[in-house]
Amino acid sequence: MKKKKASDGKYGPGAQSTVRSAMKRLESGTLKSGKSGRGGRVKSRKQAIAIGLSEARQKGDKVPPPRRRKSA
Repeated sequence: MKKKKASDGKYGPGAQSTVRSAMKRLESGTLKSGKSGRGGRVKSRKQAIAIGLSEARQKGDKVPPPRRRKSA
């Protein structure tokens, strides 16, 4: 059985920097949602993190797949 190292986390360093970048854009008021930024400015911290993770996935960084909603 393989022993876990501290570097075997769920999120890679590339993903961390992408989310950090999204948070800085949130704070400066330039982060926009939706396709090609047409959805308006993002005000929620949670939404900014979700956008950062989505961008990291598109770049191919180490990020777990998004959570699936449970059907009713």
